[in-house]
Amino acid sequence: MTTTSTSPTTPGLAPMQAPERLSHLAYVTHDTEATVDFFTRIMQMPLIEAVMHERVPSTGDPYPYVHFFFRLQDGSTIAFFEAIGLPERSAPSHPAYLTFDHLALEVGTVAEVDAWKEWLVACGVEVLGPVDHSIIYSIYFHDPNGIRLEITTPLVADWNDRPAEAARIVGSFLGAKSDAREAGRPVQQVLREVIAANDRHDGSA
Repeated sequence: MTTTSTSPTTPGLAPMQAPERLSHLAYVTHDTEATVDFFTRIMQMPLIEAVMHERVPSTGDPYPYVHFFFRLQDGSTIAFFEAIGLPERSAPSHPAYLTFDHLALEVGTVAEVDAWKEWLVACGVEVLGPVDHSIIYSIYFHDPNGIRLEITTPLVADWNDRPAEAARIVGSFLGAKSDAREAGRPVQQVLREVIAANDRHDGSA
């Protein structure tokens, strides 16, 4: 299967570059106190900014809320909203969503990942792992809001700089889906065959 560029070709406009870095990733919480305690005391991330408004500025929705930010060592932040009167989020249609949707935070070495596990367990946090994904080494746990978090470190220097390999794997995945539809076969079955034949398959969930 061949892939084509998704870059726009608008006449007179130069192509954009990727953004410089992550500014913040924002979630909803219904317990600001527990969230602040978890990220400042357990995750050791300082609370560095907060705002309150009577309505959502971007939409005008009348939800009084607080919006607060915790900083990582590189300056990027994780943020939360608590909006009074906002109903609880509906449960996902399948529990796998709660596994695949996660936030991964990087540390420098395998020893640091192991030290984080020891620290989290001592703080009463249930931890899964460590898991060796061949390209990264990780542990998994949850914050008070049920958000799945990962502490990870690279096992290979170029784990996030393999564009040719990434294009090959994504192309193989999309090709398998297309082939399955054309053949009238179950997509999962065809994908399993492709994965089994793939000389290198790395997971990271």
